[in-house]
Amino acid sequence: MFVGMDFGTTNSAVALAGAGRDVEVLDFVTAAGPSSTLRSVLAFENARRDAQRRIVPLVGHDAIEAYVHGDGDCRFLQSFKSYLTSRSFTSTAIYGKAYALEDLVALIVARLRQAAVARGGQVERVVAGRPVRFVAEGGEQEDAYATGRLVDAFARAGIGEVAFEYEPIAAAYYYESTLRRDQTVLVADFGGGTSDFCLIRLGPGRAGLARPEDAIIGTAGLGLAGDAFDRRIVEHGISDQFGKRTTYASDGKILPMPAWVYAKLERWHHVAFLNTPSTLRMLRDLKRHVEHPDQLEMLLDLIEHNLGYHLYRSVEQAKRELSLADETVLRFDHDPVVVERRITRAEFEGWIGKELAAIEACVDGLLDATGTGPAQVDRVFLTGGSSLVPAVRAIFARHFGEDRLSAGGEFISVATGLAQRARELFG
Repeated sequence: MFVGMDFGTTNSAVALAGAGRDVEVLDFVTAAGPSSTLRSVLAFENARRDAQRRIVPLVGHDAIEAYVHGDGDCRFLQSFKSYLTSRSFTSTAIYGKAYALEDLVALIVARLRQAAVARGGQVERVVAGRPVRFVAEGGEQEDAYATGRLVDAFARAGIGEVAFEYEPIAAAYYYESTLRRDQTVLVADFGGGTSDFCLIRLGPGRAGLARPEDAIIGTAGLGLAGDAFDRRIVEHGISDQFGKRTTYASDGKILPMPAWVYAKLERWHHVAFLNTPSTLRMLRDLKRHVEHPDQLEMLLDLIEHNLGYHLYRSVEQAKRELSLADETVLRFDHDPVVVERRITRAEFEGWIGKELAAIEACVDGLLDATGTGPAQVDRVFLTGGSSLVPAVRAIFARHFGEDRLSAGGEFISVATGLAQRARELFG
C-alpha cells in the first residue's frame, strides 16, 4: 500500500493506494460519526496526564471535544501550519513544557500515520502535499525553510522518507481518474491558508510520458484562501460589536481603539494571544473611558472565556450558508457573549473583493506565463472548501465558461491524488 498525506491548515487527510487503481481515503471517528478528514487542531488539558504526570496531547476531533466539553483548563492550538514560514516562531510553552513547531506538526502527522498503519499501510515513506508557494506574512517566499521544517516534523512522527507534491497537482491526479481522453486542465485548489493553481495535461496519454510530471505546464499560488474570507466577515461584519469603532477619552483627546487588538481578533489562531495579563489590564482600563463600555465588556468575555474557536465556527457556518443562499444570519450565543448579524451575499462579496481580485490576477498570471489562452483549456477543476463560494466560481466562469467547470472532492481530492502519486514514485 502506498500512502499520501495531506496536512492542511484546517483539515488533514490520509489515503492509501494499492497496486491497482483503487484509492481509499481513511475515516476518523468523531462524535458525529465517521469523517474523511482530521481537524488540524491540538488540545492540552492540564488534568489529562499519564503515569509520569506528563500531559497527553489530544489530536483532531478528540481535541475539540476536550476544548468544548472539558473543565476549562485547556490549551487549544489551531492553524499552526500558517507558522511554517515564521522564523520567529520556533517553540511555545504549554504548562511548563516547550514544544517546537515541528513537534506540534508531528502530532498531527503521527495521527495520520497511526490510521494508515492500522489499515496495513507501509508508512516508512510517504508523499505529502505542500502549497505551490510558502509565503510569509511579510510577503516573502520561504519555500526551502518551510519544507525543511516539514521534513523534520515528519521524521519526528516516525516517517523517514517524505516526497512532496504540489497540492493542486495532487488534486489533478484525483480528477484524472475520471478521464477517458486527454485534456488540458486548470486545477484550482482552495485550502484554509493558500490558493494554488496548476495547468496540466491529463488523461491516458500522461502515462506514456518518460516522466509523468512532464505533463505539468505551469503552477502558481498565493497565501490566501478560506481563512482570509473568515477574517473579512469578522472585520466588517461583527468586530464593531466588540468595540472596534468605539472611542475613548485620553488627556482631552478622543482616540480610536488600538487597531492591533482587532487585527488579532480577525485571525482565528491569534485570538488566544490576547489572553495575557497586560492586554487584559489595558482593555479593562480602556473600558472605563470608552464611549460603549458594553462592547469592550463583551470582548473581554470572549477572551477570558476562551470563546475564539466557537466564534469562528459560527463565522464558518455563515460563510457556508452564503454559498447556498442570498443572505444569512450569523448567530453566536455562548453566555455571556451574544452576537447576531444579518449578512447578505452581496455584502460578503464586497468584503472579499480584494482577495477575489488577487485570485483572479494569479490565474491570469499563470495563463500569461505559460502562453495559454482560455480557449486552450479544456476543463477547469475546482476543489477545496472555498471553491464552493459562488464569487470564487464566478471568476472561472467568466474566463472559461460555466460549461467547462467541474468540481468535487473538496476535502479529499488532494489526499487521494497524493496516494496515487506515491504509487507512481514508489511502485
